[in-house]
Amino acid sequence: MITVVKRTTARVGQHCHHAIVLLALLACAPPVEISPPPADAPATAVALAGAAVMIGTGDIASCTSSGDEATAQLVDSVLKADSAAGVENYVFTLGDNVYPSGSARDFERCWKPSWGDSSKRIMKWIRPSPGNHEHDTEWAAPYYRYFGERAGEPDKGYYSYKAGEWHVVVLNSVLAVSGRASAADRRAQEEWLRRDLSEHRTRCTMAYWHHPRFSSGTHGGVIRMEPIWRILHEAGVDLVFAGHDHHYERFLPQGPDATLDTLRGITQILVGTGGGTLRGLRRPYARHSAARVQGHFGVLKVTLGSGEYQHAFLDVSGRVWDRGGGKCH
Repeated sequence: MITVVKRTTARVGQHCHHAIVLLALLACAPPVEISPPPADAPATAVALAGAAVMIGTGDIASCTSSGDEATAQLVDSVLKADSAAGVENYVFTLGDNVYPSGSARDFERCWKPSWGDSSKRIMKWIRPSPGNHEHDTEWAAPYYRYFGERAGEPDKGYYSYKAGEWHVVVLNSVLAVSGRASAADRRAQEEWLRRDLSEHRTRCTMAYWHHPRFSSGTHGGVIRMEPIWRILHEAGVDLVFAGHDHHYERFLPQGPDATLDTLRGITQILVGTGGGTLRGLRRPYARHSAARVQGHFGVLKVTLGSGEYQHAFLDVSGRVWDRGGGKCH
């Protein structure tokens, strides 16, 4: 059984598309309703003492939308507050960084005025991942030139880094799902992933990329991500972030075949609300979908503590949605 709360609000500028918010909890336990957050809920109120903070989103910059300017301002305000408190920050992107095709002109005209604004702190802490739109231009060559070493090796785009006590893996999902990628490219990323996880056996590990394994959005879950999910699941990875569909959605912990796994399953959080055109959801919702927000530009803020994490979706109006957290395996 699923209990769904629906709320319709007035459209505010370009930051709300119909502004219908759907939030739900799977009723494995008794049904629980999630109420809309108060309008004055502070956007910086997601914290763990001494934790590293990650903030980001996917499907971001567009010259035809002001959503990217709004999310860039939100990220910068959180970074400013956290920096003043001495917090270790990282900014992640979940692919489709700039529309329509990730060209050098797109980065100059659409990305640079918002997320690439030198007056903001974003570029100092950014750790990007590529999407399918970047690969529309020269197989993402402008993306690799723009971000340089932070994007990983050109034509690969996968890399890893340390955030606090956590190991963080960034993957190029286009290599896994695109027919333009060779079988050798797919195998190379999978082999690299196995080695990387074997060499970094931390208690807490997370990964992020563009195409979601599970989604209730217009594109839906991408079955070709199952081999990657299986490698992560076998290694005991805790969290995955993805974009591609233009809404927010959090799933209960799952195995690679979409079975509920409360012991070793991975929690996926989809955040495709960075500034590109917002989209709705399909019904029936995907299995084990626990919370959904549509019609709001926003970002995900996650604090990575010692053996635990907290998360929340922050919309550009300053409200906090789906606040929660969990323990590492």
